[in-house]
Amino acid sequence: MFENFLNNRLLKLRNRHFLILDCFFLSLTPFLALVLRLDADIDFDQYFTGLANFTFIFLVLNIAVFYKLGLYNRYWNSASVDELAKLIYIIFLAIVLQTAVFVLFYNIPLFSFQTLPLSLPLLDGILIFFFVASSRFSLRLMERLNERRNISYHGDRVLVVGSGKAGTSIVQEMQRNPQLGLNPVAFVDDDNDKRGLKIRGVPVLGTRNSIPEVISKHDISKVIIAMPTAPGSEIRDIVSICRKTGVQTRTIPGIFEILDETVRIDSIRQVQIEDLLRREQVQTDIKSVADFLKGKKVMVTGSGGSIGSELCRQIIKCHPSEIILLGQGENSIYDIHHEVNKRLSLTNGQFFRTEVKTYIANIRSFDRLDNVLRETKPDVIFHAAAHKHVPMMELNSCEAVSNNIRGTQNLIELSLRHNVEHFVFISTDKAVNPSSVMGASKRVAEMIVLKAAREHQKNYSAVRFGNVLGSRGSVVLTFKRQISEGGPITITHPDIERFFMTIPEAVQLVLQASVIGKGGEIFVLDMGKPIKIIDLAKDIIRLSGYEVEKDIKIVTTGLRPGEKMFEELFISGEKYEKTIHGKILIATNASQFIPDQFDINLNLLLQKRHENNKEAIISMLKLLVPEYTSEAGIPVSYMNI
Repeated sequence: MFENFLNNRLLKLRNRHFLILDCFFLSLTPFLALVLRLDADIDFDQYFTGLANFTFIFLVLNIAVFYKLGLYNRYWNSASVDELAKLIYIIFLAIVLQTAVFVLFYNIPLFSFQTLPLSLPLLDGILIFFFVASSRFSLRLMERLNERRNISYHGDRVLVVGSGKAGTSIVQEMQRNPQLGLNPVAFVDDDNDKRGLKIRGVPVLGTRNSIPEVISKHDISKVIIAMPTAPGSEIRDIVSICRKTGVQTRTIPGIFEILDETVRIDSIRQVQIEDLLRREQVQTDIKSVADFLKGKKVMVTGSGGSIGSELCRQIIKCHPSEIILLGQGENSIYDIHHEVNKRLSLTNGQFFRTEVKTYIANIRSFDRLDNVLRETKPDVIFHAAAHKHVPMMELNSCEAVSNNIRGTQNLIELSLRHNVEHFVFISTDKAVNPSSVMGASKRVAEMIVLKAAREHQKNYSAVRFGNVLGSRGSVVLTFKRQISEGGPITITHPDIERFFMTIPEAVQLVLQASVIGKGGEIFVLDMGKPIKIIDLAKDIIRLSGYEVEKDIKIVTTGLRPGEKMFEELFISGEKYEKTIHGKILIATNASQFIPDQFDINLNLLLQKRHENNKEAIISMLKLLVPEYTSEAGIPVSYMNI
């Protein structure tokens, strides 16, 4: 009863109470310091006046220092190493100031400091630190003891894979909230130096290879993978081990989801296909991107799309003076406009203010774009608007040329007219040795950007990358829809491979490339190893709780027009150099691969688009992109678009 009463009283202590306690301690520590210095052999008649003056002067001085440096505006119930470091810093400054004042006043008879030992300020400071730190961290100690007392031993017995900061955070959350019904029993971690240690009272019992043994021996009912920066190969291996044991497996979000601020590090969810396809964490220079975009007017075309909307989310973190949302679909633009404003309302402060401007516009309309750029005068344009669906563009080649080529040409011409300093074109791996109208149209658009950069000495560049998970038309979404309908999952060929990247990761690298660029380059993002689509399908089936072929069948339908077996990222003859960021390469000579009579053939192509003659369009595309191989003459009507 008394223990509970004491706990409740301690946990209710606030900064006003600590101020009173500090005054008490500061009144007491000079006397205790003198006792320690003189081994309790004190002549009070000799020391009383000096000690009284010392106590009063430095009580006022130290309280003023504590208040000025923020000791009384912290929440000590959740004190951590940061608070301890701050406390050490404050006490150290107080000791230095106290010693300096003591020495300064030492020979002034009025204060009688000459009767006191010179070491008194130092001893007093050490005692102050002991009492001040003890009073504050006693709250944290009591809270920890209460957590241990309240741990539920009747909930799911949990094995946490990964004992780093994320794993520790997960265990801490379970211990603080016993109502979750999760009882952390053990860690496993591939760091052998941690084996046998205890973290928050939970033992580290081995590596990932020990998972089956730990599950069996400790009656584990749930496994949580707490490795936000681990590559997909590791997550895949751990999930495979856990699947064989039949134990429910969960994970925390990957690092890009956490950076996107859509989830917390202690959020627990089911393992998703994105987790299995994660790659090693990319070390990007976030500060350089922020410095580059801060205070600028930034336009994003196609800002309602998958890549465009993520660009907007990450750009506003860099505090541009304006973000200009431009797109054709009013619903998608409305959604990102609402989201951006909501995020800015939570982050905008008195030191910066980002204005949001929204324009519904089709990039094929030269006059409309001219009006928008004249009004907004952007410093930077990220051009993400495009038609990207390969089979659809095979059926509608005139639209691919009109949107991807003419739209990009409009933007480049107007960017030059309105003196836009930086232009980043979002390209695709399908522009490399294209076999589709869509890929060839994106390759021509690359050339338009590079030609402008070369002729006008502008910082205009292109960024190439492969498929992004979760984007509109993504194969992953198609597979999930087919599973929800009971199957089958359809793939075009058992050996077909694709590169994959998450949307936040792709956008982060695009922003990084925009900082590196000087103009006229093509940046190629390292997409890692290609993934077999059939393996992707099998993983999604298993993650959905079904068995391959038994519950959900996989059916092969044959390659579609314009579709390649394997995607490529590099064009023969382009010279690629590494950048300071390991996942970004530069094709430094990319602007040299613009064919002769490019402008003449481009104008002819743009004329042909109005005729809706696919054969003529393909012929003109081949003149502009010699490496383009088409399937002209093959029927393009098929069921599985």
